[in-house]
Amino acid sequence: MVTVAAVLAVSAATATAAVVPVPTPGTLVSTDPANHTPHARDGEARAFAQVGEVVFVGGSFTQIRQTASSPWVARAYLFAYHRSTGAISTTFLPVLDGAVNALVAGPGGTLIVGGAFKNVNGVARRNLVALDPATGATVASWVGRSDGGMIRDMVLHQNHLYLAGAFNWINGTAHSGLARLNATTGDVDPTFTVDATVGRHGTGSYAWAIDITPDGRTLVAGGNFQYVGGLSRNQLALISLTGTPSVIDWSSDKFVPPCAAPETFTHYVQDVRFGGDGSWFVVGTNGGAGWPAAYCDVLVRFETAARGANQLGTWVNYTGNDTITSVEVADNVIYLGGHFRWLNNPNASDAAGPGAVDRLGIAAVTPATGMPVNWNPGRRGGSSLPAGASNWGSQVPVLWRGSDGLYFGHNSDGMGNEYHGRLGVFPLAGGRGVVLRNPPTATTGHLYLSVGEGRLAKVPFNGTTLGAATTVSQPNYTQAGATWRVDDRIYWSHRVAGTPTGSRIDISMFNGGDIGVPWESSGYNDWFNPAQLTGAFYLDGRLYYTRSGANQLYYRYFEPDGNYLGATEFSLPTTGVTWSSVRGMAWVGGRIVHGGADGSLRSVPFDPTAAPAAVVNGTQSTVLSTGSSGLSWSTPSMFFSVQ
Repeated sequence: MVTVAAVLAVSAATATAAVVPVPTPGTLVSTDPANHTPHARDGEARAFAQVGEVVFVGGSFTQIRQTASSPWVARAYLFAYHRSTGAISTTFLPVLDGAVNALVAGPGGTLIVGGAFKNVNGVARRNLVALDPATGATVASWVGRSDGGMIRDMVLHQNHLYLAGAFNWINGTAHSGLARLNATTGDVDPTFTVDATVGRHGTGSYAWAIDITPDGRTLVAGGNFQYVGGLSRNQLALISLTGTPSVIDWSSDKFVPPCAAPETFTHYVQDVRFGGDGSWFVVGTNGGAGWPAAYCDVLVRFETAARGANQLGTWVNYTGNDTITSVEVADNVIYLGGHFRWLNNPNASDAAGPGAVDRLGIAAVTPATGMPVNWNPGRRGGSSLPAGASNWGSQVPVLWRGSDGLYFGHNSDGMGNEYHGRLGVFPLAGGRGVVLRNPPTATTGHLYLSVGEGRLAKVPFNGTTLGAATTVSQPNYTQAGATWRVDDRIYWSHRVAGTPTGSRIDISMFNGGDIGVPWESSGYNDWFNPAQLTGAFYLDGRLYYTRSGANQLYYRYFEPDGNYLGATEFSLPTTGVTWSSVRGMAWVGGRIVHGGADGSLRSVPFDPTAAPAAVVNGTQSTVLSTGSSGLSWSTPSMFFSVQ
């Protein structure tokens, strides 16, 4: 599954409470790329920006064309096209002699360009320039330049332009890897003096990717550096931008150990992006073998407010040793691109292990758990690729949320089973929402308990007291084991021959009336044996459960949007409850209501954020029923519903 590398945010001195992110509704872009975007050839698209109705594309490509049948036109490194029609601009015609790595729509109607070039429009402009977005002419009054080192990334916040790259000088002033300019003039900001230094494995140091929180107070930087501001920060650092910029007391040892051969991967932090209000950020990496000691070939979430050394991810999604090269966060969804073939794949290397979800080079996951959602266009061109086009390659250097969708730049030509040479956009139009699903939040409703094949006892319950049971016939609820409620549906373990494990997870719609004809959970869950569960409930992206032969409370991530089950099992700290005797569970108003092998029904408070302290304390348990009324709570087939 998406594996959580750590449930806890750990400070330098003591462990703090667990971070348990709460899922939020999201909006996905369409899986069908827009048909009107032009195409590039050779190299790759690395950057996008938008000024008015014009989209600008930068990269290492050398030729472009309007359609698959149009002739190629020499236009190296930078061009523009109309956002809604795709028509290539015939007036924006800058001439650069090197690749463009970053683009920013600057103040005053400028386009700021960073990369690995020496001359622009026939005049020396090293690695950094401001252009007129209408013509591509150089803005002569803009003075920014990077002497002798390329610009790799740029972020604009208000009138501050932040730079990351392999430079040691900006505008003739010593700056290593990081700098800040006045975005209007290009002048160096002398108050920003935080340098990224000492490259890994004897290479020159550089910052590769940066991002800024929406409030402009914090910068995250990734690269091959080992020090930032003179402090040990291996590949990843947080910098406070309030007052005089300074390095924050935040570091992780998960980027210190090597992944694969260091001569191949001098760094493996490939992209960084803050999410939501800036309270968390995600990091995409490459690196090959080396996990779990190091975060190699993963997408990992960290908490911005955490402090101290040895920071661990809130969750980690392993690809199984495949590269992630770009990330973007938009509309409560995390998008990632690269050369990966699977997500939720911690159990195999260079192959699909138990739980692996196939995602060819592009994917979307939820911020709360990192689990994939049901969005899978794939980096493939199918039969639509013209002669000479490549189906997929090693890089998706950029994912960028523009005004009308998610733009992608890659070093191949296939996306969504269509031809999209080096670039394209997944439009917002035709997308869909990711619905927030959880169990009922009310404390008054009914407990349902299996009392025979296709028969359920319906017992009124107000959180503390049980009412008189009635029996209802539910002929579609068969061979049922552990059952859990999620919004308008129920899931249950179903024993069935012919499956790899002898059981499967069935799903049915349920709003208190008839349980509908079930359908089987996604084939991605065939590796899992749900018949071992003795009780289960779902809450905030996690499936909590007990299983036969074990005296623990466990959880895995579970994503209802696609019904994907996490591939890693976690146990929680508890006291005073014999979990091996649990038979059936439900979450009701902040408490675990659970049956027992002795036929009794109990309730106990549950707080997953209390870890590493006990999330359940059995001394606070309450007996709701001893089973003496003739109804035995000794079956795993139990769930709660309002209706």
